[in-house]
Amino acid sequence: MRIAVTGSIAEDHLMVYPGRFTEQFIAESLDKVSLSFLVDELEIRAGGVAANIAFGLGSLGLRPLLVGAVGPGFEQYRARLERHGVDTGPVRVSESRHTARFVCTTDRDHNQIGSFYAGAMSEARLIDLRTVQERTGALDLVVVSPNDPEAMVRHTRECTELGVPFVADPSQQLARMARDDVRALLAGPEFLFTNEYESVLIQERSGWTEQQILGRVGGWVITRGAEGAVVQRAGHRPVVVKSVPPSGATEPTGAGDAFRAGFLAAVAWGLGLESAARLGSALATTVLESTGTQQYTLSGPDLLGRIRDTYGVSAVDGLAAHLAVRR
Repeated sequence: MRIAVTGSIAEDHLMVYPGRFTEQFIAESLDKVSLSFLVDELEIRAGGVAANIAFGLGSLGLRPLLVGAVGPGFEQYRARLERHGVDTGPVRVSESRHTARFVCTTDRDHNQIGSFYAGAMSEARLIDLRTVQERTGALDLVVVSPNDPEAMVRHTRECTELGVPFVADPSQQLARMARDDVRALLAGPEFLFTNEYESVLIQERSGWTEQQILGRVGGWVITRGAEGAVVQRAGHRPVVVKSVPPSGATEPTGAGDAFRAGFLAAVAWGLGLESAARLGSALATTVLESTGTQQYTLSGPDLLGRIRDTYGVSAVDGLAAHLAVRR
């Protein structure tokens, strides 16, 4: 399956605050917040939702296309992605804007405060999927992940016009998108991905109920952190999958992107939704145990072991043929 992943390509500045954010807020003064947190750790890593998903797909043995916009100085990042199986040919390099940047602080309860600078990402709206397809060959699936909002709507519309199945993953961009744009993203995706909070927010932003949204998507995948994930489809019983427990310290940034990569890889292999959610959960936990969104090294036997230990021996059926050779 030829998968194109559209969305943000960024640099992550990840910090760890040893206390709790909630202990620093004063209820009577929330209208005048001015806080500074002394952090213990700083990691500067390659990131961006589209790049993270593509990295995961590439690490699982697929050859995804990365479609997005970056600033000058992308050569080292590009080479690293290519080494991990990502085709970066469609990436647009801006002549005037810096690569997008995510600055995030995580406290001891895994609460996060983050800021995102779009920079070159705003030029993603200039990327034409028709041109991408002409240069690279027919696309089997396009992932529309968080990006410049105009780019997200454009790529969704182009998928419909080209007859290419797509996945809607609006994530943090939901908060700033207009109702018509949110509704445009829900124009028949194969899958819609949200977390629990976003599953409520997308109803508010679209003005549609849960059932109305389910009637417009092939499947709605809701990640629930430590509680696992659920896949809903209209007229079907939900597929509920618990999370794979981590074995050590955890850092949540990028875990959701890894889940998407694992889920979509299993879909590309023709496996069922339960297997897809299980692989997504195993890959998400692998990322949880590393600092940074692309710092992990995959081991097929290790992933299979995690899945077997969490879900039972039969859970590796179908997955083993694809993961046993990933070392």
